[in-house]
Amino acid sequence: MISKIRELEKLSRLLDPKANQRSKWNSEVLDYANTFINNLDTSKAFNQSEENGKHIFHLDIEEQAVELVPLLASTTKNIDGVGINPASGGHMGYIPGGGLYPSALGDYMAAVSNRYAGVFYAAPGAVRLENMLIKWMCRLMGYPEQAIGNLTSGGSIANLMALVTAREVHKLKARDFERAVIYLTEQAHHSILKAIRISGLPEAQLRYIPLDENLKMSPSHLEKTIIDDKKKGLIPFYINASLGTTNTGTIDPIKPIAAIAKKHKLWFHVDAAYGGFFKLVHQLDSKFIGIEEADSITLDPHKTLFLPYGTGAILIKNKAHLLQAYHCLADYMQDVIGKEDEISPADISAEQTKHFRGMRVWLPLKLFGLKPFRAALEEKLYLTRYFYKEIQNIAGFEVGPEPELSVAIFRYVPKDKNADAFNRKLLKAIQNDGRIFLSSTNIHGVFWIRVAVVQFRTHLEHIELLLEIIKKHVKSNT
Repeated sequence: MISKIRELEKLSRLLDPKANQRSKWNSEVLDYANTFINNLDTSKAFNQSEENGKHIFHLDIEEQAVELVPLLASTTKNIDGVGINPASGGHMGYIPGGGLYPSALGDYMAAVSNRYAGVFYAAPGAVRLENMLIKWMCRLMGYPEQAIGNLTSGGSIANLMALVTAREVHKLKARDFERAVIYLTEQAHHSILKAIRISGLPEAQLRYIPLDENLKMSPSHLEKTIIDDKKKGLIPFYINASLGTTNTGTIDPIKPIAAIAKKHKLWFHVDAAYGGFFKLVHQLDSKFIGIEEADSITLDPHKTLFLPYGTGAILIKNKAHLLQAYHCLADYMQDVIGKEDEISPADISAEQTKHFRGMRVWLPLKLFGLKPFRAALEEKLYLTRYFYKEIQNIAGFEVGPEPELSVAIFRYVPKDKNADAFNRKLLKAIQNDGRIFLSSTNIHGVFWIRVAVVQFRTHLEHIELLLEIIKKHVKSNT
């Protein structure tokens, strides 16, 4: 048996490369990263390809090892070279953009040490760091000291955690689900519908509250609907408001909704996945009035803190509520009991094992400080307003509601052609050009083109380029 162990040890030690091998790989990966970033100014925001990266299949998993360089070359061609380039300043199609470079370093550090950031006993420093980040976010939102939260993989899991917490706090049982009522609008993010299904509440009553002319939830209709539902013997328990919808960046009237939730004893959740970190921009302070009254808030640092995908956050105003929903003990975790100075993430989330996400958040915030984040967000506001103004100066274009954040919708209305068909063609032309990437949406049966200015590398030159491409296409097709 000893000889067999020794034989296996020789092979298993290959998983622990020596310094010279690590140095070689570090150099090759660093060259790849620098080349990618250095070429962003000339790279397209969207690359269409008939092959769509299918040659990555040539590098399926096998017994034998290969060199790193060809793997990086295939990555460049088959992954980086096709589809949307979210790191490009021309990416204005969807809300998350490219990750900050120090975040990649933070992920590298977290992966090398592989700290188990789920339990304080296992990695007290890592848990303290993540809780410190959550406390900062709570302070930013005006939450009290007893508020707590969790770094999640994104807004979808954060929204799910909020709904499950509300379900537990309201002590809803399976027999109640058909009478439970959830209030939202048709502009709510679709992750809310997923959360309803996953949390076991697909039989709950959904009330889509009417919108005003600016696509905001109507507080008067909300309260009337709650009162009517109570008279019917139903159980109103959850209100979902948006602070920055995905479609248009619209902000629901937070303060009046908070007052209604408090009056009728409903859980009030604010989905601020996109808009939350605009709280750093003081000129938007009025938009956030009342958010401190919410029972829970979803934030997405991988949106408006420009961090890599997989970085979300849920904030819960009352720590006891989150513990009530998620705290659970296991026999094999008995060594943990009585040794925690901090709340462990595993005790307040659906995750037990989790990546040390905090390092990717903390490192760039410390290396840059808040000032450039604040400036970048304010810049995106002004860029969006500039585009909104300039597109209206081109004959034939109409726009949606005035942007509250950094999303705007627009469309061309030709005199003698189908408007939806024309705008589909316009969007396709922009995407085929590839220097700018935009997306579309459908509101009340009308096709709109969206411009979402969220990537930190997007600057005035990109907006001017977009306007130039639009003018050129309209001129050649009218």
